[in-house]
This record gives sequence, C-alpha cells and structure tokens, in this order.
Amino acid sequence: MRCRGNARFWLAGVLAVSMLVATGAGYRAAVARVGDPAPIPLPLPLAAIPSQQGEWTATDLEIRSVTQDYMTTHFADDYISRRYVHSDAQTWADVYVVYCSSRPAGLVGHKPSVCFVRSGWIADGTSHSEFESASGRRIECLVHRFHRPMPDYRSIVVLSFYVLNGKTTRNEREFADFWGRRLNLAGDPARYVAQIQVSAVQEESARTVIGAVADTILAYLPDKEGRVKAVAGTPEPGRKEGTGQPQ
Repeated sequence: MRCRGNARFWLAGVLAVSMLVATGAGYRAAVARVGDPAPIPLPLPLAAIPSQQGEWTATDLEIRSVTQDYMTTHFADDYISRRYVHSDAQTWADVYVVYCSSRPAGLVGHKPSVCFVRSGWIADGTSHSEFESASGRRIECLVHRFHRPMPDYRSIVVLSFYVLNGKTTRNEREFADFWGRRLNLAGDPARYVAQIQVSAVQEESARTVIGAVADTILAYLPDKEGRVKAVAGTPEPGRKEGTGQPQ
C-alpha cells in the first residue's frame, strides 16, 4: 500500500510539473504569435506629477543604466526618478515610480533586493512595515537595507510597495502567476502594476518623504475602475467624454 501511495504521489508531482512546463510553453507561443503589445499611456504621464508639493521640491534624477536596461526589456510604459528636498535643505529622499500596463507582470523581479545588489550594494535584510500618508492612509511596504563595503562605505534604506490594479500591496506574488503575466491586449487602464520606492540614508527621511508625496503619486495611477483622480472630469472607462455613450 505504501508503494502504491508513493507511486501516486510521484505521478501527481510529474503531472503538476508537466502542466507548468506546458503552460509556460503555451504562454511563450501565444506571445510569439501576438507580438509585443503597444504601450498603454496614462491619462496624465508620471512626469506631470507636481515637482513642488508643500515644502518639498523635486528635481529629476538620471536613472541607473541597469534599471534602464530592465525597463526597456520588461515593458515599462512610464517611469520617473526624482529627488525630493525639504525647504530646510536637511531632509531629502529619492523617489522612483515605474508603471507597467501593456505587460503588467513585467515588474516581476524588478525590486530593490535584486536591482540594488546588481548595482554593487550588499543586502543587509528586508522587513515588513507600513507608513502613513498625509491623508492618514496606512500603506504596507517593505523596508530594504543595503551598504557598500570599505573603503567606499555607505548605507541606504529603501521603502517599496506596489500598486496592483488600483490596490496597494507589498507582495509580488499577487501578480507573478500565469494570470498576472497575460498581455493587456484590451488596453484596459485598470489592469496594471506600478512600483513605488523611496530611498534615503536615514529611514526617517524616507518615511517622511513617502508620507508627504504618496497620496499625490497614487492620484496619478488608475483606480480599480480605471479612473485617475488627478484628471478632472475623467469619464467612465469605455465612454466618450461629454457624451455618456460607449466608444
């Protein structure tokens, strides 16, 4: 009986692996037939996010080449990288936002624990946390810590989270499965993944900056219905502005 039970268990395992391989092959074949999806632009580009927010002023930063290469090959539809500095010039942090809708799961693997290490940083650990936005919204995030070795010793803290179809999450697994990897052939603006991360020397600086700007950034990303809060009078998805008629 034990041998039969083991045999059944082994056979089930083989079938499961075979299904995964077949699914992956089918997905790659479908992508090859369809080709790369056209980029899906936001109603307002991320560059339209105000650079002046209260006592914070942002300037654009050059994005690391390793990050640019990843975004080029993994279908990023929009992205920004900015440094926010407080008016007292004592507090600052770098904010990076990338948006993928034509192929939402393009962001799988694009995370600080991978990208910073590829750029020469040594990972010191990742923990679960949360922060509070200016509106009082509590958002779960990951806190990553890195350092560079001597003689160029430096340390950095990175807070990161995702926005999946209008909902915040810190869990990449929510969009890394087969269904999450489907191409957005319908051009549905409510189907996307965005990553938001903020880095600073001091964790308190990173928390202060993301708390101050998170609500504004989220207002430029579609909600679950595809509406963008930053766009005044955004029509319902699938309807022409001012007509109420389906497109």
